This record gives sequence, structure tokens and C-alpha cells, in this order.
Amino acid sequence: MFKNEALRKKAATTVRMLAADMVQGANSGHPGAPLGLADVALTLWSEYLRFDPRAPRWPARDRFILSGGHASTLLYALLHLFQYDLPMDEIKRFRQWDSITPGHPEVGLTPGVEMTTGPLGQGAATSVGFAVAAKHLHAVIDVPGDPFQAMPQRVFAVMGDGDMMEGVVYEAASLAGHFALDNLYWLYDDNKITIDGTTDLAFTEDVAGRFTALGWRVLRADGHNADSLRAALSSATNSGIRKPTLIICRTHIGFGSPNRHDTSGVHGTPLGEEELAATKQNLGWPVDARYYVPDDVASALSEIVEKKRADHAAYDAAFEGWRARHPDKAALFDEIWSDEVPSNLYEALLEATPAAGATRVLSNAAVKAAMAKMPGLIGGSADLSGSNGLKLGCELFGNPEAKGDYKFSFGGRQIPFGIREHAMGALTNGICLHGGLRAFGGTFHAFSDYERPAIRLAALSHLRNIFVLTHDSIFLGEDGPTHQPVEHHWALRVIPNLDYWRPADGVETAMAWAYALQLADGPSALALTRQKVKALPLPEGFDKTEIWKGAYAVIDCKDPDVILVGTGSEVSLCIDAAAKLSDLKCRVISMPCYERFCEQTADYKEALIPSDHPCVVTVEAGLTGPWHQLTGRKGLCIGLDHFGASAPDTVLAEKFGFTADQVAAKIRAHLGK
Repeated sequence: MFKNEALRKKAATTVRMLAADMVQGANSGHPGAPLGLADVALTLWSEYLRFDPRAPRWPARDRFILSGGHASTLLYALLHLFQYDLPMDEIKRFRQWDSITPGHPEVGLTPGVEMTTGPLGQGAATSVGFAVAAKHLHAVIDVPGDPFQAMPQRVFAVMGDGDMMEGVVYEAASLAGHFALDNLYWLYDDNKITIDGTTDLAFTEDVAGRFTALGWRVLRADGHNADSLRAALSSATNSGIRKPTLIICRTHIGFGSPNRHDTSGVHGTPLGEEELAATKQNLGWPVDARYYVPDDVASALSEIVEKKRADHAAYDAAFEGWRARHPDKAALFDEIWSDEVPSNLYEALLEATPAAGATRVLSNAAVKAAMAKMPGLIGGSADLSGSNGLKLGCELFGNPEAKGDYKFSFGGRQIPFGIREHAMGALTNGICLHGGLRAFGGTFHAFSDYERPAIRLAALSHLRNIFVLTHDSIFLGEDGPTHQPVEHHWALRVIPNLDYWRPADGVETAMAWAYALQLADGPSALALTRQKVKALPLPEGFDKTEIWKGAYAVIDCKDPDVILVGTGSEVSLCIDAAAKLSDLKCRVISMPCYERFCEQTADYKEALIPSDHPCVVTVEAGLTGPWHQLTGRKGLCIGLDHFGASAPDTVLAEKFGFTADQVAAKIRAHLGK
């Protein structure tokens, strides 16, 4: 709390001018939102947000999400002023090469940034995942009746009109209301301006009415009046009402700018030297000062930071007493927050997973075994839990006071996402970002298009999220081409830092799960079959960790005439085709993860698939074009360069050339034999 209103306003102006100076210095960026949001953000950070800048990863801190990442200078100004490790030199290097102040915030790069934001809507939607994680950890770790809470964290997100219009926000808000996440607070920057003009151009709905209908508590505040903001935030955080809260903050974009106030032009264009000077003069700021922090503002903020650090120290002292009172809960806390995975996890998954069957069913056995070993593993499905092997037989996450046919618990580990793939991707990202938990979510493979933005952000952020995608090819059959993935294998493989696994049997399925949980440095996508597959005939004494190299020989020989490379269900097809080519020496390779294979040594790759081999054949029920980077121009890529059709899988295999006889015939024709 500031000593007086004049000092608070001066601090807010400091935030505004730091943000405007950053944008002007880079001659690039978005000054409008930081100018308009400074009062909202400063009030939240100084008086309500629980954090310690010297311990940015403190588990019990509140989480702050700036959903409109274009307003990054607002966040950077706050981080600098509240004494995170973000020195003024980095403030001055906004949007420059190798700085830690990029154009949009990136988690893992800048201390205090909780998530990578940029695509509008993703931040607000992901904040719901943060809140789910916090609710779950509170339920499983904290002890009812004990006055101390080890997991008291709340989630605050600042969002704008652009976020509010994105469909993913509606999906996520619907879930937040259904789950009754009373630890979630959205501060809506209602400035009524977008890039194209006023929001009346395309957005005239009753936002308060919509969120009330979604089960939220809705409050209003003057976004430039500290007393109004305090009243709303105090009411929100002390209501005792089991609902998430939306605070509609009426603000003015470009606040303080004499000629750009409340205009669309101030959204994404620097003020310019003349208007910047006029803004400073209008706000009573030294016109010639750049990156200026007045001594009295710095002193006041230091006092606030010291109070927050003292609160952290008090928490730590109380935590030790709680630890002594509840050693079992303390042990669980340590296990979950250690982020360690049992070293023998893959062995447990192999033991639990049958060798043959539909890989979606085999995956169910693997994930259940993983959850038994990892108390911090949580996830669910977008309504298809039975179909995609994610019916887990455990408690459902949700509001324990909900009325109806189902029993929910915030301690539940199966999350019913409903038919909301877009939100599911964002929520599972948020669960991973929160810390202490690992997440997965499942849907049909063709619907990965709906969660692709979240998959891309997971890859960009190095989140170890797991995207389970079943019914992975035309062989799902009768549902037809709308549900049959064709382009999707490569659509996901081309995302940097995403491991795309297409296992061929139970062993590969278990090992794919184990890799995603133990070793991955980013997200993993698991493509799983509807139809049953046979167990692969692995060589005697085969080290199953070789699967983690992404490709290996299932059937090998010296100096092969033909090298067949298959993925998923097509590996068994390659084996059967090789049997039809008994007069030729065939090496059959399973490639469950193309990305992992590409990461291997040149010697390993060359020994398995020589770059000058005259007949490398790939077989995958999907697009063929990208496979030529493996086969070369002389190779043969057998696949599907068109959409599928509605028919039983065996009929589709015959019609589209995926029988052993047809594959063998294509290889003979390719060789001219």
C-alpha cells in the first residue's frame, strides 16, 4: 500500500512511462494497453498479488498471467520495478536480439513470466489450467482444519477485448464456471478499442450476462480509480463464494496521450517523439527523461517488496511447523514438487501393457501404470474417454458441491473436459506451467486441429504436456474422411520441439509414454490406433530403450536389397510385405518417432538407413511428400495423398493399397522386378 494517493499515481505514471519509453526506444510495440492498464496492474501487484521477486518459482506464490502478450512492456515494467532480476539494461533492450525482453513474454526466458503469451485468448484460457492445478494441489496436500495452507495460490489474469472475442476463452470460461474455480480472477480491460476501430464494429454482446450464465461472479471497477479497483479486488478475493470472478475494468487505451487517447492507432504503434513528449507533459512527467524511476517511487516499491518477502518468510516458518504436524502430506508435497520420475518407470509400464491390441487400449494400461507411480500425473479427455483409452477409473475432478448424477472432487485426477479440444490443450498447458503436476489430454487425431495453437505454445515453451490422439488413420473406418487423419501426421511432425510418437504395438506404446514422462524436453503427441495391431517380433535380447532412438530394425540383414520403414500399424504391414519378397533381402524398420531418429548420431542413422541406398521404402497411411527427405528421390513412399472414405478398415486397406500383396507389388514395380 502506498502512503498516499499522490504517490500511487506517481508510481502508476512510472509504469506507463517505462512502457512507453520501451516501445519508443525499439520503435516497435504496443503502447496503448500498458498506458491504460497501469492502474489496474499496479493495484493488483502492490496490494493483492502474493510473490517474492527473489524466489520467482516459490510454489505458493500467486500466478499472474498477462493474456494480451502484446502489452509485454507493462509486465516488464512491473517486473523491473518490483525487483525481479530484470535490470534496466534489459528494459532498454526491448525487442532486441538476445534480450530477455522480447516482443511477447516467453516463459523460461524472463524471470517472473509465468507463460508465453501472444495468440489472443491462450493466456486467459491457460490461466484456467493454472487454477485447476492450484485447486487440485490444495485438495490433495492441505489438511482440513489446519489453519496453515501449504497450497494457497490464486490465479489472476489480465485480459482484453481481443481475448474476450476468441472462442477458446469461451470454452475455458465455461469449464471454469462448471468447476467452480473460486481461486481464479480475470481482470477484463474493457477499453472498447481494437485495431480496426471501436468494438462496436464486431462485438456488442453482454459480457457480464454471458459470464453470469457461465457460473461466474461478475464485478465492475473504474480501471483508473484505485478505490474502485480495491473494492472489486477485495470483494473478489474475500467473497467466500465458490465461483470464478470476472472484474470488468473500464479503462481508456492510451491513457494520458493527448491525441491518441481512446483511439485504435495507439494499440500497436509507438507514440512518436512528439506525442510521447506531449504525454509526459500531460501526466506531469519530466519531458526529457527516459527510463526514469523517481526515488520516492523506488523507495515505496522497495517497502512493498520487503513486506512481500516478509510474508514469504512467515510462510516458510509456518510451513516447517505444518511439515512436522503432517509428515505424510509433507512427503507427498516433496514428491510432487521434486518433478522427479521413478527411474524404473518404463519397466513398470512395460509390465503393465499387453503386447498386442489396439494401441489406444494398450495406452490405457500404460497411463494407469504411470499414474500409480506418479501422484502428480493428471489428465482427461474431450468427452471421448472410453473411445480414446482415457477412462482411468479414478475420481473425477470438479466441484464437490455440484448437483447431478456425478460425484466430483478437487482431488480427482480425471478431468472431464467435455467437447472442448481447444480449451483442453490450453488447460493442460496451464497445469504443466503451474508446477507440481504433469498433464495429458486426449481426443480423436483429426480434432488435433482444434488444439493445435496450444500444442504449438507447449512446444515453444518446452512444456512436457502429453497430447493423446487416437483413431490415427483411415483405418478407423466407417466414420469416414471427416474423422480420418491424412495430413495430420506431418502437420504435427513439423512443429519444432514436439515429439510425435506413432507406436506399432504395446511395447512401443509403453516406451512412448515412458519417454514422454521421463526424458522429453517438450511436449509429446501419441498417435494411437482404433484397430488392433500385432506384437512386433523383436530380436532376441533386444534392449527396449533402443526404441527411444526413434527408429530401429525389427527384421535385419546385411546389405539389404530393400529397406522398409513403417510407423504405427503399418509396421506389421511392412513385415508381412517383406515376407512376400522372400527372394529379396529386406530390412524392416519401425520408426515410432521421426524426431527422435533425426536427433541420433550420423553413424547410427547411416547404419540403419544408408543415405545412398537404392531402395528405401516408407509405408504410412498419410501424406507421402515429406517422407522423401528420408528416402531420397530414388526411394518409394507408399501412403495416401488424398482424403479417405467411409467403409470398414479391411475394405479401405484393399481399396487404397495397404495390403501386404499390394505393398510388395509396388516395391517390385519400383525395382523393375
